[in-house]
Formats: sequence, structure tokens, C-alpha cells
Amino acid sequence: MQSKTSRWTGHGLFVVIMALLIFGIYQSGQRINYNWHWERLWPYVINTQAQDIRAQGDGTAYIKNGHLSIQIIGQSAPQIVKKYDKLTVHNGDMVSEGDVVAQLNQWRFGPIAVGLWVTVEISFISLIFAIILGLIFGLMRVAKNQLARDLSLVYVELIRGTPLLVQIFIVYFFIGTVLNLDRFTAGVVALSVFTGAYVVEIIRAGIQSISTGQMEAARSLGMTYPQAMRYVILPQAFKQILPPLAGQFINLIKDSSLVSVISITDLTKAGREVVSGSFAPFEVWFTVAALYLLVTGSLSWGIQRLEKRLSASD
Repeated sequence: MQSKTSRWTGHGLFVVIMALLIFGIYQSGQRINYNWHWERLWPYVINTQAQDIRAQGDGTAYIKNGHLSIQIIGQSAPQIVKKYDKLTVHNGDMVSEGDVVAQLNQWRFGPIAVGLWVTVEISFISLIFAIILGLIFGLMRVAKNQLARDLSLVYVELIRGTPLLVQIFIVYFFIGTVLNLDRFTAGVVALSVFTGAYVVEIIRAGIQSISTGQMEAARSLGMTYPQAMRYVILPQAFKQILPPLAGQFINLIKDSSLVSVISITDLTKAGREVVSGSFAPFEVWFTVAALYLLVTGSLSWGIQRLEKRLSASD
């Protein structure tokens, strides 16, 4: 009973603290005479305004069987418009390039929603490659072969000893120019290599946390070194390294905001562009922060669930 009361007391205090935080933010806005305009932000998340369909060149509009076609001067194939909700021209009207010929009432993702998707996409792909790199070089870090250990050590120290922003510039402007990489690929490479260096040390620490007797027992049963690693050591190490891996993956999502410097329109860059168009800087940046928190919070919740499931299976 006492435990339940304590839990509800904690929840109540949390609600009070959050309410005070929101009130403090509101009062800060009032003190600097800032007028909040959250309604300006919605079209940049989900755009519900009618989409204009424009003529691709000078020509004549024809309407037949509910389909709009524009015979553009100098072109044999007409511009066909099959899907629309409202026509703004009549049969036989002359149109000029850029004229609105129809409108389509269709919800579209705004720049903030598109930027959020780019952030999730580039973070997820980078996470996969970071795990692969971390596992490979992590095993090299504990290998008996001196060359493998040296190569892994150089990779870890080189990457962890230089800023991610500098690495992004090097990958995009130097390696990307040599290998003809696009912006997105260069961003994935930089994030994967950077995060992988930290995953290496997490995996190394996890493997070394397992008693050496586990490896000796596996080898005594006739397992080869790779088999012992795969079936005995790594499954146990994975449970140990899950919490620090979660923290590193959350850092990866936040670090992905730096790819905006090479003109990838992720959530951060989309936020900067929306600020200039909406004139609502505080609303935009609070929304961007909340979306980052939503993504990292979801990842943290998922890993906690996985950790509990693995603990229950012991």
C-alpha cells in the first residue's frame, strides 16, 4: 500500500513540475512581449490547402470525359490531368506556362514532417551500419591477432579523437568527390563510421565482462573460437551492452542534425527554413525539439522493453 501511495505521489509531483515548466515558458514569452502563433505551424507539418496544378507550357486546354488535357505549343504529347477536384479553366481556353488550370484537395506532408522522415531514415540506416562496423572491429579488438587489434585501435582512436562535424566535411567534400557520393550517402557514411567507433568499445567492454571460464568451457566442448563467440560469449555480452548501446543510438539520432551542414533537409534544416517563412521561431524550435524527443523516447522505450524481455528469459 505504501509503495502504491509513493508511486502516485511521484506521479503527482511530476505533473506539478511539468505544469510549472510550461507556465515558466509562457511567462518568459510574455516578459519578452512575444505573441505565440501555433496556428502558423500546422501547414508546415500537414498541409491541407488546395494544391495548384499548373500548365507546363503555353497551349490550349481541352476537357473530355472528365479529363483535362493541355495541348502545349510545339509538343506532340499533351499534358494530361486526370486527378483534380476543381477546374479553373474551360474547354478551349488558352493558357500560358505557369497558369493554374486545376486544384486538388489532398493532404500533403509539410517540410517539418518530411524533415522528420529524413532524420528517421538516415538515423536508421546509419544505426544498422554502425552495428555492423562496431561488431567487426569490436571482435578485432579482442582478437589474438596483433594486426587486427592494431587496426581496430587506430580506427577507434582516429574517429573518436576528431569532431563529427569535421568528419562530415571530409566525407562529403573529399571522399564524396573522389567516389561521387551524393549528400545522403555521405551523411550515412559519416554517421555510421563515427557511431561505429563508440560501438566498438561498448562491444569490447561487453565481451571482456564475460568470465574467461565461459570461453574455456566452450572450447573444451569442442567448439571453435568463432562458434564459442557466436553461441556463448556474444549472447551474454549483448544483454550487458544493451543499455549503453541504447544511449549511443540516441546520440546518433541527435547527431544526425549535423548533416544539415551539407544541405540535407533533415528535421533541423527544415526547422530553419520554416522559421524564415512562418515568423514563429519559438513555436518551430519547440516543435522540432518535441519531435526529436518523440523519436529518441520511442527508441528508448523499445530498448527498455527488449531489455525486460531478455531479463525475463534468464
